[in-house]
Amino acid sequence: MEEKIFDAENLKVGFIGGGALAESVIKGIRGTLVMSNNIFVAELRETRCAELKKLYRVNATTDAADFLGKVKILIIAVKPKDAEKTLSNLKGKIELDTLIFSVIAGLKREILEKFFPGNAIVRVMPNVPIAVGEGMTCYAPNKNCLEADKNLAEKFWSSIGRAVEVDEKLMDAVTGLSGSGPAYAFLMIDALSDGGVAAGLPRNISIELAAQTLLGAAKMVLETGEHPAALRDRVTSPAGTTIEGVRILERGGVRSSLIEAVISATEKSKDLGVRK
Repeated sequence: MEEKIFDAENLKVGFIGGGALAESVIKGIRGTLVMSNNIFVAELRETRCAELKKLYRVNATTDAADFLGKVKILIIAVKPKDAEKTLSNLKGKIELDTLIFSVIAGLKREILEKFFPGNAIVRVMPNVPIAVGEGMTCYAPNKNCLEADKNLAEKFWSSIGRAVEVDEKLMDAVTGLSGSGPAYAFLMIDALSDGGVAAGLPRNISIELAAQTLLGAAKMVLETGEHPAALRDRVTSPAGTTIEGVRILERGGVRSSLIEAVISATEKSKDLGVRK
């Protein structure tokens, strides 16, 4: 019989920080992976606590001490600038059997291990489509993680999209590509829909066409396993409409701009990870 990694009815998950990324995770996991009443959030802003309670029926408080002893998984989801103060406040307060997921951009595991030396810690980089169950998450477990911890990490994050274990040294590149990538995709959808409107399509139809086109193209890459260039060639007929559009994109440097965007975002992630 397959080992039951977690019980959705009893698994308790805590969040330190109730910002946009934490909210995306909550949207993805509540009701299916974790029951709303088993989700706990510590957020300094009382108005935000009230908002999260109203929207998702989760437990939200300004004091993490209310739930630290209850949760199996603790997700630290604060901004990089707030990391040191947050970790200092949590030091010595987290149970040793609590699995820690850190989604703080650029923050290396070694920093976390200084504060929580006995805990299983997983550095995680998800992206916002986890909110709709289509996220891309990469995770890097530390040496304290047992196979059960790694399995729990994989099951947890793959339940709201795809999850891949990587070496921690690759996490900055992950941040630059899949972490920041949805913004690139949203920009492309917006631009394509503008093109549709310029060509005579109504705005609502144009957005739907652009979004579904990117979704379908992505699904073909993932499900066929074929190289994107090979799939592109399939729809690029000699002297046809598609090659004309591709020619304009190449002239505008779209490919190069996307490459540079990933590289620049990667470097920014590295900068965020530098601690004096």
